Amino acid sequence: MSTEPIWRRSSCSGTGGDNCIAVTLRLEAVQVRDSRDTALPPRAVSAAAWSDFTACASAARAF
Repeated sequence: MSTEPIWRRSSCSGTGGDNCIAVTLRLEAVQVRDSRDTALPPRAVSAAAWSDFTACASAARAF
């Protein structure tokens, strides 16, 4: 069984993948990293904070 995280990008980011963030779900938190420089360490945020962020981002797209 692999312990490597599966990183995902938004479908809105296009095919280049160099202008967005990537996220992965871990047991303890949601990890977020820069898709351009994957050698940088990811930032961990709580599931609640990630949920709030995505709700605000979705609401902003509606405008």
